[in-house]
Amino acid sequence: QVQLVDTGGGSVQPGDSLRLSCAASGRTLGNYGMGWFRHGPGREREFVAAITWTGGLTRYADSVKGRFTISRDNAKNTVYLQMNRLKSVDTAVYYCAASQRNLRESTSDYGYWGQGTQVTVSS
Repeated sequence: QVQLVDTGGGSVQPGDSLRLSCAASGRTLGNYGMGWFRHGPGREREFVAAITWTGGLTRYADSVKGRFTISRDNAKNTVYLQMNRLKSVDTAVYYCAASQRNLRESTSDYGYWGQGTQVTVSS
Protein backbone atom coordinates (compact mmCIF):
# COMPACT_ATOMS: atom_id res chain seq x y z
CA GLN A 1 0.00 0.00 0.00
CA VAL A 2 1.10 3.53 -0.80
CA GLN A 3 -0.33 6.55 0.95
CA LEU A 4 -0.01 9.86 -0.89
CA VAL A 5 -0.49 13.34 0.55
CA ASP A 6 -0.81 16.33 -1.78
CA THR A 7 0.12 19.79 -0.54
CA GLY A 8 1.03 23.20 -1.89
CA GLY A 9 -2.19 24.46 -3.41
CA GLY A 10 -3.52 27.95 -2.92
CA SER A 11 -5.09 31.03 -4.46
CA VAL A 12 -2.89 32.98 -6.84
CA GLN A 13 -3.19 35.52 -9.64
CA PRO A 14 -2.69 34.81 -13.34
CA GLY A 15 1.00 34.65 -14.15
CA ASP A 16 2.01 33.49 -10.68
CA SER A 17 3.74 30.24 -9.76
CA LEU A 18 3.04 27.41 -7.33
CA ARG A 19 4.83 24.21 -6.45
CA LEU A 20 2.80 21.20 -5.46
CA SER A 21 4.28 18.35 -3.46
CA CYS A 22 3.21 14.75 -3.12
CA ALA A 23 4.70 12.91 -0.17
CA ALA A 24 4.46 9.15 0.02
CA SER A 25 4.51 6.70 2.87
CA GLY A 26 4.08 2.98 3.11
CA ARG A 27 6.32 2.03 0.21
CA THR A 28 9.16 3.66 -1.63
CA LEU A 29 8.05 5.79 -4.54
CA GLY A 30 11.01 4.57 -6.54
CA ASN A 31 8.98 1.52 -7.52
CA TYR A 32 6.22 3.56 -9.16
CA GLY A 33 5.65 5.77 -12.12
CA MET A 34 4.01 8.95 -10.89
CA GLY A 35 1.47 11.30 -12.38
CA TRP A 36 -0.42 14.48 -11.67
CA PHE A 37 -4.04 14.93 -12.66
CA ARG A 38 -6.53 17.72 -12.14
CA HIS A 39 -10.28 18.05 -11.84
CA GLY A 40 -11.58 21.48 -12.75
CA PRO A 41 -15.07 22.97 -12.57
CA GLY A 42 -17.37 21.33 -15.10
CA ARG A 43 -14.61 19.07 -16.42
CA GLU A 44 -13.61 15.47 -15.96
CA ARG A 45 -10.39 14.55 -14.22
CA GLU A 46 -7.61 15.05 -16.75
CA PHE A 47 -3.98 14.13 -17.14
CA VAL A 48 -1.41 16.83 -16.42
CA ALA A 49 2.03 15.23 -16.23
CA ALA A 50 3.83 11.96 -15.59
CA ILE A 51 7.36 10.86 -14.72
CA THR A 52 9.17 7.53 -14.85
CA TRP A 53 10.43 5.55 -11.89
CA THR A 54 13.89 7.07 -12.09
CA GLY A 55 12.77 10.53 -13.21
CA GLY A 56 14.58 10.23 -16.50
CA LEU A 57 11.56 10.76 -18.71
CA THR A 58 8.49 12.95 -18.45
CA ARG A 59 5.26 13.53 -20.34
CA TYR A 60 2.91 16.51 -20.29
CA ALA A 61 -0.52 17.47 -21.45
CA ASP A 62 -0.36 19.96 -24.30
CA SER A 63 -2.18 22.53 -22.18
CA VAL A 64 0.64 22.73 -19.63
CA LYS A 65 3.70 21.95 -21.76
CA GLY A 66 6.36 24.60 -21.28
CA ARG A 67 4.73 25.96 -18.11
CA PHE A 68 4.64 22.98 -15.72
CA THR A 69 7.51 20.72 -14.65
CA ILE A 70 7.17 17.39 -12.90
CA SER A 71 10.10 16.08 -10.88
CA ARG A 72 10.79 13.59 -8.15
CA ASP A 73 13.19 13.03 -5.28
CA ASN A 74 13.10 9.33 -4.49
CA ALA A 75 15.35 9.82 -1.47
CA LYS A 76 12.63 12.03 0.01
CA ASN A 77 9.82 9.88 -1.36
CA THR A 78 8.32 13.01 -2.88
CA VAL A 79 7.09 14.12 -6.28
CA TYR A 80 6.69 17.76 -7.28
CA LEU A 81 4.76 19.77 -9.82
CA GLN A 82 6.22 23.21 -10.49
CA MET A 83 3.55 25.37 -12.11
CA ASN A 84 4.60 28.63 -13.74
CA ARG A 85 2.67 31.27 -15.67
CA LEU A 86 -0.58 30.04 -14.20
CA LYS A 87 -3.83 30.79 -16.01
CA SER A 88 -7.42 30.87 -14.84
CA VAL A 89 -8.07 27.64 -16.77
CA ASP A 90 -5.56 25.91 -14.49
CA THR A 91 -8.01 26.29 -11.60
CA ALA A 92 -8.71 22.76 -10.34
CA VAL A 93 -8.13 20.25 -7.61
CA TYR A 94 -4.77 18.63 -8.32
CA TYR A 95 -4.08 15.01 -7.49
CA CYS A 96 -0.90 12.98 -7.56
CA ALA A 97 -1.12 9.29 -8.31
CA ALA A 98 1.13 6.22 -8.41
CA SER A 99 1.19 3.56 -11.09
CA GLN A 100 3.10 0.36 -11.61
CA ARG A 101 3.62 1.50 -15.19
CA ASN A 102 5.46 4.52 -16.54
CA LEU A 103 4.13 7.64 -18.26
CA ARG A 104 0.49 6.63 -18.27
CA GLU A 105 -2.19 9.19 -19.07
CA SER A 106 -5.29 7.26 -18.09
CA THR A 107 -6.66 7.42 -14.55
CA SER A 108 -7.36 3.70 -14.73
CA ASP A 109 -3.62 2.98 -14.83
CA TYR A 110 -3.10 4.49 -11.38
CA GLY A 111 -3.87 2.51 -8.27
CA TYR A 112 -3.01 5.02 -5.58
CA TRP A 113 -4.19 8.61 -5.27
CA GLY A 114 -3.60 11.58 -3.03
CA GLN A 115 -6.47 13.47 -1.48
CA GLY A 116 -6.05 16.46 -3.78
CA THR A 117 -5.03 20.07 -3.26
CA GLN A 118 -7.00 23.06 -4.54
CA VAL A 119 -5.38 25.52 -6.94
CA THR A 120 -7.34 28.67 -7.73
CA VAL A 121 -6.08 31.17 -10.28
CA SER A 122 -8.05 34.38 -10.32
CA SER A 123 -7.49 38.10 -10.61
